[in-house]
This record gives sequence, structure tokens and C-alpha cells, in this order.
Amino acid sequence: MNQTEGYCPNCGSEIPSDHRACPECGSCEETGWSERAQYESIGVDYDDSFDYDSFVKEEFGDGPQRQARPSMQWVWRIVAFVLIVLFLKWYFPI
Repeated sequence: MNQTEGYCPNCGSEIPSDHRACPECGSCEETGWSERAQYESIGVDYDDSFDYDSFVKEEFGDGPQRQARPSMQWVWRIVAFVLIVLFLKWYFPI
């Protein structure tokens, strides 16, 4: 039976005494119990610096904003008119 030695300072899960690293997030003494361990364990480069401006430029580009769709107000007015006419025709048969 494993005795629990402590908790992972990175993710808070229990670390059995016979383990050298956290079984949940992969943090260990070598990685400094840091967030970097999560990324290293899955093979992703960890980079603290995030450039928001370049992210927005990559995702949305520099071009003009997309034009909004033309107003559909006139379509809804026609639909409402047709429904009213059909209701009146059904309610007051001639």
C-alpha cells in the first residue's frame, strides 16, 4: 500500500511516496514543480511571452472589417404581413 507523501504544488494532486514525479501533471523536482512540466510532458514548447497583437493579426488579418449583413427588417415585415393576412383569412372566412 502506498503512503501519500504529499501533494503536487503545481496541480494539487496526491503524490505517492514511491513516485518521483506527479502522476497527474508530470511535475518533478527537476522541472521545479512548474507549469512548464505540463507542456514538456506532452511535447509542446512552453513560452511565457505571449504577443497578443501578433495573435490578433494572425487570426483576423489587417484588412478592413467584414461588412455586416444588410438589414433583414424588410423580410420580417413581409413575413409578419403574410402571417396576419393568413390568420385573418382563417379567422374571418369569406
